[in-house]
Amino acid sequence: MSRDAEGGAPTGRPRVGVVLLPQGRWAAARRRWQRAEEYGFDSALTYDHLAWRDLAGEPWYATVPTLVAAATATSRIRLGTWVSSPNYRHPVPFAKELMTLDDVSGGRTVLGVGAGGAGHDARVLGGDLLPAGERVRRFSEFVELLDLLLTGDRVSYTGEYYGAADARMVPGCVQRPRLPFVVAANGPRAMAVAARHGQGWATTGSTPQEDGPDAWWRGVAALVSRLHEVCVSAGRDPSTIERWLSVDASGVYSLASLDAFLDAYGRAGELGFAEVVVHWPRPAGAYTGSEDVLEEVAAWLAAARTEGVAQTSGAPSQHGS
Repeated sequence: MSRDAEGGAPTGRPRVGVVLLPQGRWAAARRRWQRAEEYGFDSALTYDHLAWRDLAGEPWYATVPTLVAAATATSRIRLGTWVSSPNYRHPVPFAKELMTLDDVSGGRTVLGVGAGGAGHDARVLGGDLLPAGERVRRFSEFVELLDLLLTGDRVSYTGEYYGAADARMVPGCVQRPRLPFVVAANGPRAMAVAARHGQGWATTGSTPQEDGPDAWWRGVAALVSRLHEVCVSAGRDPSTIERWLSVDASGVYSLASLDAFLDAYGRAGELGFAEVVVHWPRPAGAYTGSEDVLEEVAAWLAAARTEGVAQTSGAPSQHGS
């Protein structure tokens, strides 16, 4: 996929990332992560929760160890969190884990990070649920300290929510100056965090699913415009921040059929998203679907890439879009 001169929004087709929920024992899950790479997806991501919604009573494994294992089982695909939050993490040990994951993966790690919601993870450590405004302030500090830790050898820091006393981060990330941050944000204050620290911006949209998919997509378009305004206000060229979209939040599961995927993929591309994020099909409950559709999508992506190479080289196209 080509990029514009500033390295920001894509000028060709968006990339595609796939989320694998950390539910299976590794003896079986390992093959699924390998298949994500074999299918040609650009990234393989996993949720960073201790428990998630109505799956809280089901098997659920830790995020970073899962990604480290995936790094040893794959060689090309980018790996990351979708998304981490301050709800139960402290930047100092988390930065060390991320540095190690980036090393094991050979520089294939990306950090998706957000402010954190009001679900199980927000209460699991026994503290009070912070109001939304405080969660954003904590989030800003969390990302700021992560950035300092992942770009410095020795860091001391005193903040409202976090501190560090001569934290050592040698040798640092494989990726320089650090692994990329993809900052999830919908409101202007959280978007300002993305403008300051993010190589990418991510969203699940802000319109309730009950309003229907068309309203959801209009809401995403409005968020894109808001991000542009926030970047300009912060003195950042909006084209220098990649856009990532979790399309399954629209209320229409993108892997319900190839047509559903192509519709979501096309709409995201029209809005300038660099990466479209889908979810690996599950047999029941959230993201119920068939792996046959996943294979159809993988085949379409392979054909689209072949077409793109052919067009770039001047050869005739062999596939329709």
